[in-house]
Amino acid sequence: MQRLRTLVRFGAAVALLPLMAAPPTFGWGLEGHMMINRLAIQALPADVPAFLKTPEAINEVEYLGPEPDRWRDSTEPELNAAQAPEHFMDMEWADLAGPLPRKRYDFIRGLAAAQSKHPDVPLTPEKVGLQPYVTTEVWERLKAAMRAYRTLSAEKKDTKPVEAAILFYAGWLGHYVGDGSNPHHTSIQYNGWTGANPSGYTTEHKIHGLMESTYVKANIKIAEVSPLVSKEPKLLGDVFDDYVAYLRHSQTMVEKTYQLEKAGGFMGSGTPDARSFIDDRLAAGATELRDMIYTAWVRSADPVPPYRP
Repeated sequence: MQRLRTLVRFGAAVALLPLMAAPPTFGWGLEGHMMINRLAIQALPADVPAFLKTPEAINEVEYLGPEPDRWRDSTEPELNAAQAPEHFMDMEWADLAGPLPRKRYDFIRGLAAAQSKHPDVPLTPEKVGLQPYVTTEVWERLKAAMRAYRTLSAEKKDTKPVEAAILFYAGWLGHYVGDGSNPHHTSIQYNGWTGANPSGYTTEHKIHGLMESTYVKANIKIAEVSPLVSKEPKLLGDVFDDYVAYLRHSQTMVEKTYQLEKAGGFMGSGTPDARSFIDDRLAAGATELRDMIYTAWVRSADPVPPYRP
């Protein structure tokens, strides 16, 4: 029996080796997402509610940066399947369905309608991604919670429960905004070059985790990223349109990531160009998140039209 138990333990350990050795492929990894969230909330202006500027609030929002990646375990298969497409959008395929509509289900119907015109491309939400939709939806949750905070404050009622909701929504939002600053979350070229490859970029499925997790954890410091976050908050206009433009800007940098990888930029301590590139992308995520949180606060004061069934 003792020998049998030893063999079982050995077999289980061997079975786990591929999982333990697999490189991380989520977002910016733990460190990057926490960095983006902390820098964003620290950069909020003085005219937001005071509780958002407390050390406890900053720590909470920072912790929540990687939260949606904590929902991607195989032990929660239904949750994992439902929310996995929300971390990315392959813009090249999304554009085959025409201009992006503002609502999630209109986009899904648009993909289905375009499928017959592009039978060689899997135009399903699972393959194309839903990034701008979940981001806008969580932003609207945040705005609604901030509106409730205003109401409770005006009525001199306890705001602690809604403060907790605001921090959760702000941290949750930060994950997707952080994903959007990573060029690999905006393109079919997300983890090894596909299709025509005249420049000889890597086709191995390693660049994604190497760049966003391994390299960031080993080399990037929050003190180096912080000065790159814009100092003045920007009040956004149309949040959906602004966010789509933000994603498209990230997409323009996809090939740059492959050029840096080819030059050894993400190996070990990497190169100065690679460090500067990653610093800039993390700062862009923190800036966009700060501006979205600030805009949610300002817009939460807008009057709500009367309900009409």
